[in-house]
Amino acid sequence: MQKNKKLFLLLFVIFMLIMLWIGYDISQRTTFPGSKGNLKERISTGQDQ
Repeated sequence: MQKNKKLFLLLFVIFMLIMLWIGYDISQRTTFPGSKGNLKERISTGQDQ
């Protein structure tokens, strides 16, 4: 049982490292929506609603 716990812990740590790496990679490729200027497409005139 102890060997299974160590294996599970190792796989969990590897999985978490991969997920953190993916999250970091995605965050570097995208920009925060609030940092963009108010484009004409984003300004709602109320006619579309």
